[in-house]
This record gives sequence, structure tokens and C-alpha cells, in this order.
Amino acid sequence: MTPITAKSGVLLALCCITAIAGVGSVFELSSGQPELGSMITGIILAFSIPLTGALFWAAVQDTRANIK
Repeated sequence: MTPITAKSGVLLALCCITAIAGVGSVFELSSGQPELGSMITGIILAFSIPLTGALFWAAVQDTRANIK
């Protein structure tokens, strides 16, 4: 089993949060009347997609670096 460090765990948690924000933004925008407005919701969506990938990649790299 691969060891997970605290840093990897935090990165994965943040990855999950940004993924949820991205999915929520898609649903908000598709509803036609986003609570935060189309501009802010679009900005959240635009930042959450690449941030999710980057955080996941960083968590995987950190875990690989700690394999003995």
C-alpha cells in the first residue's frame, strides 16, 4: 500500500473542494440564474478546472516522492 503524507492528504482534500466548486458552477450556470451572478460563477468555473488538475497532480507527485 502506498503511504500518504499529510501534504498529499491536504492536496487531495483541496482537489475535491475545487472539483465540487466546478461541478456546482456548471449547474448554477445551466440553471439560468446563478446566485452569485454569471460573471463570478464563470470565474469560479474557469479557475476550478485547472486548479483541480494541478492539485491532483501535485498530490500524486508528493506521494510518489515518498515511496520507499
